Amino acid sequence: MTDETKEKEESSLGENLSAVGQMIIGEIEAVGGILTGDPVTRAEGEFNVEVGSLHQESNKALTAIENNEEVSREELNESGKEKDIE
Repeated sequence: MTDETKEKEESSLGENLSAVGQMIIGEIEAVGGILTGDPVTRAEGEFNVEVGSLHQESNKALTAIENNEEVSREELNESGKEKDIE
């Protein structure tokens, strides 16, 4: 595993943990809003859960794109010529 690949995986893991953390905080806020009867806090918590979820989904999509590009580069290096990617 190259240093660049390792850095990308660590970055991806960090982004994923950040998204999960935001979802956890959002859940705690939502529960706090329910317990205290504060609709603003509850809505803010639900918003944070949704943003964390979208953050996680976009990170997965970007990681898949990066992995596909790496595979394409490896194929190019192995064959000595560019392959068609569908």
